[in-house]
Amino acid sequence: MKRGIYTLANDVVYDQLVALLNSIEQNSGHIPVCVIAYNDDIERVAAEVAGRDNVSLLNQPELFKFWEDFSLRVWQTHPTALKQWKDAGVKTQFYRVGENHRYVSFDPAAPFDEFIYLDADTLVLQPLDFMFERLSQADVVVYDFQFKDLSHIFNVHSDKLSTVFSEERLKRDIFCSGCYASKRGLFSNAELDHVVDTLGQGNAEVLYMGAPNQSLLNYMVQINNHSVHNVALEWRPEGKATGNAVSSKHFEEKDGLVYDHGKRLSYLHYIGLSSKLFRRLCGGENIDFPYRRTFLHYRYLHGAMPVFEGVPKAYNQPPSLQKRLLKKIGLA
Repeated sequence: MKRGIYTLANDVVYDQLVALLNSIEQNSGHIPVCVIAYNDDIERVAAEVAGRDNVSLLNQPELFKFWEDFSLRVWQTHPTALKQWKDAGVKTQFYRVGENHRYVSFDPAAPFDEFIYLDADTLVLQPLDFMFERLSQADVVVYDFQFKDLSHIFNVHSDKLSTVFSEERLKRDIFCSGCYASKRGLFSNAELDHVVDTLGQGNAEVLYMGAPNQSLLNYMVQINNHSVHNVALEWRPEGKATGNAVSSKHFEEKDGLVYDHGKRLSYLHYIGLSSKLFRRLCGGENIDFPYRRTFLHYRYLHGAMPVFEGVPKAYNQPPSLQKRLLKKIGLA
């Protein structure tokens, strides 16, 4: 059985991709990694992949088209999504088309029998074998605390939500689409048709437009009754679970690793931080954000780090009075 890690990237997230690949190399052994092309903007990504052992690039438009067509069918069932995105200036068929390329990991033609998908804005801090091991117990294995916040998975204002899914599954089985383990061929064509059919029968309003890929993936899993195992729920009673989101303020950084009350994180997800921050930092701007030191450790594991001048400026620092005035009169 062939196992591997997928991520999704283009040149916009190049610096984050390099850090992720270096973290996997250092902390997760010689596991194959496949980078799925987000779009055609992959010149630097392709060069980076070509220079690495055990890392490949998946850029097959014919595979992408199948999943793009499926996603378009999905969002055509929604009463307002396509119009709202178009009115908001989205130029593609639907919002974040490239994010749907990650579904290729489920395709029968995909390279890995079992896989872990990780967003590019992630660092792996120890082997993730425990997720693969639990795929013998469930169709999808996750390790996060997304179950505490349903509002970023489904439309919690929809009266229909509680009739589509049980309260138990909504509390237990929802997950962040930035890290999950699963299997090639999980969704049959009949199951994909079932997704579209049920959405077209009125279920589409339960989808959350703010994170369309995450919402749809959770819907695909639940509507087809696939099982989900959350390691956080398994380990929490034993006190073994750790957080993984950069929004947690109490983690401790040490020697390229991060700890949650003395327990080493399995991965750190820089969720909610714009890719622009990482590009600015790697361009030499002395900008600060949570767990910056750990990111820099992996980004420049094999290269020279920029020389930063002055005092780091907080990434969320309010604009200066001068900038606010210039913006007010339309000059900034």
